[in-house]
Parts: sequence; structure tokens; C-alpha cells
Amino acid sequence: MSVEANDKKLNEMILQGKAMEAFEELYADDVVMCENFEKECVGKDANRKREIEFFSSIEQFHGASVGGTAVTGDTSFGEWVFDCTFKGGAHVVLKQVAVRKWKNDKVVHERFYYSKG
Repeated sequence: MSVEANDKKLNEMILQGKAMEAFEELYADDVVMCENFEKECVGKDANRKREIEFFSSIEQFHGASVGGTAVTGDTSFGEWVFDCTFKGGAHVVLKQVAVRKWKNDKVVHERFYYSKG
């Protein structure tokens, strides 16, 4: 499949509430993921644990949307909005851009860019 088709599939799975299924199917075993410019998390096992911890911290999920997307070469970009309430009562609307690098139909690197202010 093309990078564009794989990215569209991944985005659709996330929007359908199947983020972990998408992770298992579309991320490489040696994937590197990071938030902004924080320390990279390396490997599918470490990132799986990190993703499970994140989703476990959500008390109520109110919805998500993906706005603009683009693909250039082996890199895809998506503008995301997530609306959720975390355990403990903090209701937040997360706005971020996900940048993914693809190889052999799998995400090998993903960075999330967002402002904390």
C-alpha cells in the first residue's frame, strides 16, 4: 500500500476507537516515538506500554477529529484534536500534529508536536 493509503487507514482506525489495534498492525517492531522534543521511546514493546498508560489515564473520551493531512515521500502529517477527561477530572482538548515516517508499510518514527500553553 502507499504511504497515503496506510496513513488514511491508521487515522480511520484511531477515529473508530481502534488505536491499539492500529498500533499492533501498522507500527514497526523498532518504532521510535516521542512527544515534541522529549526523550525518544524506542521499540514496540516500550511504546505499547506507554500507549496503554496514556489510554488508561483517560476517564471519558468525548471525541477526536483529524483535520488537514499531507504526505511527502515516506512522511505523513496529520492535524489532530482529541477531547477527553482524564482521571481526576481534568477535561482537556488536545491539539497536535502527528508526523510519521513510514518504511515497508509500517510507522518507524512518530513525533507529536503541540503547545503546552
